[in-house]
Amino acid sequence: MTSPRIALYPGTFDPVTRGHVHLISRALSIFDRVIVGIAINIAKKPMFSFEEREAFIHDALPDAPIDVTPLDGLLVHEARRLQCSAILRGLRSSADFDYEFRMTSMNSALDTSIETVFLMSDPEDLFISSSLVKEVARFQGDISPFVTPRVAQALKERLSS
Repeated sequence: MTSPRIALYPGTFDPVTRGHVHLISRALSIFDRVIVGIAINIAKKPMFSFEEREAFIHDALPDAPIDVTPLDGLLVHEARRLQCSAILRGLRSSADFDYEFRMTSMNSALDTSIETVFLMSDPEDLFISSSLVKEVARFQGDISPFVTPRVAQALKERLSS
């Protein structure tokens, strides 16, 4: 019997966007399971708590075979701890590739048993990022095409207080 193919998809997901959701959905056609790892970075001040971001992800993918877990260490160590054979990364542009290439090279130097798998973003998601969504929301722009209704409502409430 072969081991299940498990991918770790790391990120801050502050908040999760339509682009993240599309990438996870596509990854599920390749992997048996996807673990969404929410980075707990003390240097960053996320708008939403881990628990809120976890709920947003489950809300966006209610029937998907995914787990959500906090990540607070070296990515390859976390992938090994979670028994993942791959790290999943999304690419929107050549700038993403340049950054990801360096990260993948370092991760490979630290642990050659964990592969990095890149998926290109869907064309309609190429410009979407969590930071851009938050910026548009700050100025009362319509973010409904880029996030779930629950995330849109949460952003509206958070920014109005």
